[in-house]
Amino acid sequence: MKYKKLVSAVALGAAVTIGLAACGGGKKDDGKKSGGTTKQEDVSKFPVKTSNEEKPKDGGTLEVAVAMDTQFAGLFQKEFYENNYDAQFMLPSHESLFVSDSNFETTDESVVKKDIDIENKKIKLTINKENVKWSDGQPLIAEDLIQPYLIISHPDYAGVRYGEDFTNIVGVEEYHAGTAKDISGIKKIDDKSIEITYKKMDPGMKQNSETVWQSALPSHIFKDMPVKGMESSDAVRKNPVTFGPYKMSKINQGESVEYTPNEYYYGEKPHLDKIIMRVAPTNSITEAMKAKKYDMVLSMPTDNYPSYKDIEGYEILGRPDLAYTYIGFKLGKWDDKEKKVVYNPEAKMANKSLRQAMALSVNNEAIGEKFYHGLRQPANALVPPIFAEFSNKDLPGYAKQDIEKANKLLDEAGYKKKDGEEFRRDPKGEKLEIKFASMSGGETAQPIAEYYIDCWKEIGLDVKLSTGRLIEFNSFYDKLKNDDPEIDVYQAAWGLSEDPSQSGLYAATAPFNYTRFESEKNTELMNNIDSEKSFDTEYRAKAFKEWQEYASDEAFVFPTLFRDQVLPISKDVTNFTWAYDAQSNPWASVGKTK
Repeated sequence: MKYKKLVSAVALGAAVTIGLAACGGGKKDDGKKSGGTTKQEDVSKFPVKTSNEEKPKDGGTLEVAVAMDTQFAGLFQKEFYENNYDAQFMLPSHESLFVSDSNFETTDESVVKKDIDIENKKIKLTINKENVKWSDGQPLIAEDLIQPYLIISHPDYAGVRYGEDFTNIVGVEEYHAGTAKDISGIKKIDDKSIEITYKKMDPGMKQNSETVWQSALPSHIFKDMPVKGMESSDAVRKNPVTFGPYKMSKINQGESVEYTPNEYYYGEKPHLDKIIMRVAPTNSITEAMKAKKYDMVLSMPTDNYPSYKDIEGYEILGRPDLAYTYIGFKLGKWDDKEKKVVYNPEAKMANKSLRQAMALSVNNEAIGEKFYHGLRQPANALVPPIFAEFSNKDLPGYAKQDIEKANKLLDEAGYKKKDGEEFRRDPKGEKLEIKFASMSGGETAQPIAEYYIDCWKEIGLDVKLSTGRLIEFNSFYDKLKNDDPEIDVYQAAWGLSEDPSQSGLYAATAPFNYTRFESEKNTELMNNIDSEKSFDTEYRAKAFKEWQEYASDEAFVFPTLFRDQVLPISKDVTNFTWAYDAQSNPWASVGKTK
């Protein structure tokens, strides 16, 4: 499984004064309406690193906000966390084994060097940096590279990472079944290197993705700990041992984390005395910036961009996001025993024409312009354009609204109204009520959800909010994960890894396949993307194109918006880069000049 991150479906923030005129989105205005602007931003013109070039002063505290409207879950090991908010809080302390270039392929500047032997189906991992130590002073050793595989593949593992990236390793399935004490395909070579033998080779192995697990775990802490219940242990929630430039020295559960320098860090000695990262409600984050409460704001919403873009003392970094927002349809259930989805061809949303019509009826271009000021764009495919070689730019998808075609699809599929009724019935003539789940938070979540419902009403569909209201972030994903019958359709988003393959989201064996859709054709096309033949970039690009076309036609999900990210950062901060291809950890070099 190529593991992805759950992210908020709507960048939530302060009140938006420019609304959508009914379902069509209304006419574009001239940007002169009171309290708002329709100026469209271009993230390619934003800086990606701090402009302050002064040397950082030693000492001081960096105050960091994570803009969010819930508490963080606090699963602070990569093997267990499940959402992007926890990932934000791990940035200063948890370091990946790999860094990547502009094509997201790992480089020899990584902590661990990756040698891929396609012919023999092996990868050798070698600790590549000198004096890499955990925050408790113990050295990083080969056993620490093996430890995550032993935990994720264990029969008692309760997390969501176990999937085809792991079952592809020789001996993992036997270990997971409890018939082997070790994983036969993972061998320690010496104290600094291991060898992994695979059943098949996958081009994602070249990239900084979970196809080759990106993290290590301190075996001296975890090797004798029972896997059952491990996610609740102090080593995960209260005092994680890590090898990043900072260590988590104080965790105020759900609210804040305090970091102090890791005295054993192998790289540049951190400049700061302390980093404090806090949960910050989106409806007050702009006022907090005006009061200079924070030096940096992660997960900053883009819907209220004009309200903070010119705040004195800050600059705004920007980059395309490895993410997209989408609407998905519930089409089955997860079989926990068999570890696979069970597609239900009789599900309420199983009619492809119904799904296509719902996708065609919405105007995501209007949402991107009115709510996100150009920092989100209508999405045509499931691979964002940041993956230039693999995104299908010529696919029409559902980026353009077409009410006439939507109505025609429903008519031809037998979704018709009875005389005097407002809404269509299903092809059997029974009343059709569709339950739509969307997340709460900020002032834009409600109007966007209502907008989608209005669009579906325009084509004669009776759509109501699941539970009658928007759903809190953690509860929302709990309901998706547990196939709550109150959800037929939902709005969510994916943060992607640096491998554009999405087998971890839509394969039959992926727990994150929340739609529960599967078909032989979908499996075949996804396997082509991840096949040994796809080490040839031209072949892989063709395989990606074919899968995107198939997924668009089936419409088990449809992408709504591609996303850009912005990062407000104080002009007093120096030595920080937000580039994807940074070859050293920016949290090691970041500092303040005042």
